[in-house]
Amino acid sequence: MTALEALEHEVVDCRACPRLVAWREEVAATRRRAFAESAYWGRPVPGFGDPAPWLLVVGLAPAAHGANRTGRLFTGDRSGDFLFAALHRAGLASQPMATGLDDGLRLIGCRVTAAVKCAPPKNAPTARERERCRPFLARELELCPEAVLLALGGLAWDAVLRTLRAPRPWPRFGHGTECPLSEGRVLLGSYHPSQQNTFTGRLTAPMMDAVLERAQALARRSG
Repeated sequence: MTALEALEHEVVDCRACPRLVAWREEVAATRRRAFAESAYWGRPVPGFGDPAPWLLVVGLAPAAHGANRTGRLFTGDRSGDFLFAALHRAGLASQPMATGLDDGLRLIGCRVTAAVKCAPPKNAPTARERERCRPFLARELELCPEAVLLALGGLAWDAVLRTLRAPRPWPRFGHGTECPLSEGRVLLGSYHPSQQNTFTGRLTAPMMDAVLERAQALARRSG
C-alpha cells in the first residue's frame, strides 16, 4: 500500500467532527428524491487521481448529494460535470463525465482533493472543522511535492495557504491569481465550478481552460 492509499483509508474511517458525521449520515439515510434508489456513500471522501500528479486540484468539501452519495469528489453533480469536462479538454481526464466509482474515469497527471473531507451543512464547515481536517490536507500536499496547486474558490485558497503556513501578506483570491510558494511551488486560483458561478457566466469554460493552460506552463517551467 502506498502512502497516498494509506491516507485515503484513514480519511474514510475518520469520525472526528460530530456535526459532520451526523449530517453526512442523515443525508445518506434520508436521500434526495431523485436518488431515492441510490446507496449513498455517507462517509468522508478522500482525494483521488494520479499517484504522482503534476497538478493537485483542491476544492472545499464534498457535496451532500454528489460526492457524499457517490464516494468520489465532484462526481455525480453539476460542478463535477463542468470540472471534468475541462480536465478532459486539457488531457487530464480520460472522459468528460463522472457519474460513479465504476464509471471508468481516470485522471492523468492530476489529482483532485478537498480541504474538508465530509459534506457539511449548507456547504459551510466551521473553522474548527476545517482545522481538524487540516492534517489530512497537509499530508496530501507533502505526498504530492511536484504538483502545481489549483484552489477552487476562496475557502480552498485560504485552506492551502494556511496548511502550508505561507508567509503573509497573502495575495487576495481571484480567478487566475498566482501565489508563489516555497521550493518553487505555485498556487493558482479559480472560481469554484458551482452552478451559481457557471450558470451566471462568472466562470466560463474558456476561463477554466485558461487556468489549466497556465498550470501546465508552470509545471513545464518547474520541470
